[in-house]
Amino acid sequence: MSRIAKYPVPLPKGVDVNISKTEISIKGPLGTCARSADPNVEVKKDGENLTFNALGNSNHADAMSGTMRALVANMVQGVTKGFEKRLALVGVGFRAQAQGDRLNLTLGYSHPVVHQMPKGVKVVTPTQTEIVISGIDKQLVGQVAAEVRSHRPPEPYKGKGVRYAKEVIVLKETKKK
Repeated sequence: MSRIAKYPVPLPKGVDVNISKTEISIKGPLGTCARSADPNVEVKKDGENLTFNALGNSNHADAMSGTMRALVANMVQGVTKGFEKRLALVGVGFRAQAQGDRLNLTLGYSHPVVHQMPKGVKVVTPTQTEIVISGIDKQLVGQVAAEVRSHRPPEPYKGKGVRYAKEVIVLKETKKK
């Protein structure tokens, strides 16, 4: 059995779980998440916990039981607390401005960069050089943050660009004559 799948997922108050053969949906105060269920994993609700068991002795079933447990735990955390990624803009004249479901970026190009946010993801700019991306789906929040960062990733000589808030950029030394 997977080491991760041994631990049950606790369900906080106000979280409803609907388990069917093909889908697991979780409803909480922040919204609803749904994910397709793996046929090699048995999901049971035991009181206020969800347990995961591999069906069969195959390595795939064992691996998927731990994967499903981690995905469902992230869904429970998403509908109760949510997820957020913080980005920082480093560079002279680099700015960000959130307008509804769009993020306007000035990143030193000859044109402004406009990034459209997908449904379920919110963006806030507390200052001109800070971006906070939040939502209930961990994978989607991380993907959107990576897409925004890819517009101007940090360069290795001066460190200018879009970076994660706590990211450390190791700067290279310039050429010597």
